[in-house]
Amino acid sequence: MSAIITLSLLAVLLLYLGLFKAKKALLPVSLLGLLAAIVLYSIQWDTDAEPLYSGMVLFDHFAVAFSILSLFITGLVFLLSRDYFDSISEHVAEYYALIIFSLTGALLVVSFHNLAMLFIGIEIMSVALYILVGIRKRDFSSNEAALKYFLMGAFSTGFLLFGITLIYGATGSFDLTEIKNYLIANPHSISPLFYSGILLLIIGLSFKVGAAPFHFWTPDVYEGAPILITTFMSTVVKTAAFAGFLRLFLTCFVPLQDFWAPVLLVITVLTLFIGNISALAQQSFKRMLAYSSISHAGYMLFGILSIGAASAGAIFVYSAAYSIASVVAFAVLILVKRSRGSEHFEAFNGLAAKNPYLAFTLSVAMLSLAGIPLTAGFVGKFMMFSGVLANYHIVLLLLAVLNAAMGIYYYFRVIVAMYFRPADREEVTVNANYKAVLFIGALLTIAIGIFPSLLAGWL
Repeated sequence: MSAIITLSLLAVLLLYLGLFKAKKALLPVSLLGLLAAIVLYSIQWDTDAEPLYSGMVLFDHFAVAFSILSLFITGLVFLLSRDYFDSISEHVAEYYALIIFSLTGALLVVSFHNLAMLFIGIEIMSVALYILVGIRKRDFSSNEAALKYFLMGAFSTGFLLFGITLIYGATGSFDLTEIKNYLIANPHSISPLFYSGILLLIIGLSFKVGAAPFHFWTPDVYEGAPILITTFMSTVVKTAAFAGFLRLFLTCFVPLQDFWAPVLLVITVLTLFIGNISALAQQSFKRMLAYSSISHAGYMLFGILSIGAASAGAIFVYSAAYSIASVVAFAVLILVKRSRGSEHFEAFNGLAAKNPYLAFTLSVAMLSLAGIPLTAGFVGKFMMFSGVLANYHIVLLLLAVLNAAMGIYYYFRVIVAMYFRPADREEVTVNANYKAVLFIGALLTIAIGIFPSLLAGWL
């Protein structure tokens, strides 16, 4: 809990630094705060985890691993913020503080042990994002994205709360252990309220992770938000939402898998096909990444669908691979848009001739997102597909492979543009922070792909 308190105080400190016009101190102070939180979480790794504060939170290996991953990805996002926020507004401190507040909510989501804390964490994470998405007040698309995100977020929260209420009505408790004990003690006399509560929780959480058919907000919000905010949403927020989703179902609902698995199976198949088919038709690189994030939500749902002892490790590796590759992709997009003024695939034409380093790192990210061997993305997909093959019919695996093939097609479009199209645009400039993030991202993507035990053994 000390790490969460540290981050809360850090956000307040950043607001004070902004008040006193200490712009240059915002980035280093933010990175130091994130590093301190990582250290505090690392200290907890070897301790015996017990529910704290009347069973509200649990900092076990699951929570610590996903928290450290979220902090690390946020640190990469902050490194990309140099000169980015300054070009949007003079008041930069608010950006850093709101991202830290949202991160704090995400850390609560991955460590909740009580349904009330799940709701509080999701709301803290979401409310800050409502502001960040629409923070460009004079940009119509940003305002539209913020309104859509707020309305759909409030709508999904209603489903989530109603589901929590029905679970409480059936069990008399918000505590995950008590809910699990209720199922064990009443295997043949479970209240109908409980079944309805599970369905409503699936709907509410599917909204949060951007799974079809509850995905409608995702492409418009991702496209309208500032690119760096989109990066944070598609990586840290999605990772935290899936960690919370998995913790809830792994702890409580495994005995009722025969009830909820068919529902989740339909959602998974819809998510894969809608995300991939929509991504095929896009001409904007940013919007393609938005639709591809929907398809990746479908792959991560495999970990919940085939729930078991290996699910936590599979979703952790997949989340890490997807998040690192996405940060690299969005970083290159920021640079290309800044230099060439466009987000379309044509803006990447001839990038390999003008800037080989930039083209190579983006190619590594695209190969990882496509699941090509010797990249982290391949390891993540392999772990997901292995779980599906062990628990479900081979037809589902074939559908997943078909969708992976579609993903290869649209990810390779940008590689073809960079290496096989004429260089008709000016060179893209890269500052030191971006070079560092791209190097770290490409290195980790290749390292995890060659040595998967670097991450796979954590959980």
